[in-house]
Order: sequence, then C-alpha cells, then structure tokens
Amino acid sequence: MTVLADHTLLLALPAFAPAVVVVGVVVFVAMRDRRNSAEDKNDAESSDDATHSENTASGDHDGSP
Repeated sequence: MTVLADHTLLLALPAFAPAVVVVGVVVFVAMRDRRNSAEDKNDAESSDDATHSENTASGDHDGSP
C-alpha cells in the first residue's frame, strides 16, 4: 500500500487560521497604540516646554498686567 498524500496540514489549517488572524489584529492594534502614545508624549513635552518658557519669561515682570 502506497500513501500518495497526507492532508493533515490541510485539514488543520482552518483550525489555526482564526488564531493567526487574532494575533495579527492584536499586534496591529498594539503597534498603533504605541505609536499614538509616543506622539502624544512628544506633543505633551513640546507643550510643557512652551509653558515652561512662558513661565520663565513672566518672571521678568513686576506683576503688573
């Protein structure tokens, strides 16, 4: 008796495909969130720098409006 083909992998693929899709979506969302948080952090740092420079410049005034 000769075995012409083994279809075990072909039959197992439908079981693993949803897991691969879920892992792909999780990785995509994690990378997008990490990129967005890095941009938010950079925006916050630049606004903190601007606020800090405004505060130091206002120290030169005598308090009058």
